[in-house]
Amino acid sequence: MTDSIPSSNVIDSSNPLFLHPSDHPGMLLVSKPFDGSGFGAWKRAMAIALSAKNKLVFVNGEFASPNDPSQVPLWNRCNDMVISWILNTLSPEISGSVLYVVSARQLWLELNDRFGQDNGAKYYQLQKSLIDLVQGNSDVASYFTRLKTVWNELISINTIPI
Repeated sequence: MTDSIPSSNVIDSSNPLFLHPSDHPGMLLVSKPFDGSGFGAWKRAMAIALSAKNKLVFVNGEFASPNDPSQVPLWNRCNDMVISWILNTLSPEISGSVLYVVSARQLWLELNDRFGQDNGAKYYQLQKSLIDLVQGNSDVASYFTRLKTVWNELISINTIPI
């Protein structure tokens, strides 16, 4: 019963420490698992999903472990939940290599360091894809969708070629 819970322990739904009753460690926040390719798209999809859950602050460094001892167990619970959501979207090989990371922030940084390195080869590949893209027999909407997808990925790399 909620009558027996002190009001100081009730967490507002806008608080990052709030977990909805439907939240559970086995949830899949994004439909396509990350297998080592397409990191930029996976990272963007995860950021959107975590933001929708009000948990993006756990991976972007805005919400570190609190100093208030009464809040630490709640923070640990949410941090563990975010870690499990991220691990659920990784291939078994990748998830096994980051299983023992202790915070969602460290996990996010580890994945970004390993797979998020912008490089000239990827930049070149996307530029070539953009140049080689032709409408052919596709309708305008399909062609524009393919063009926009490559263009957005190229912009997201944000690399200045040397």
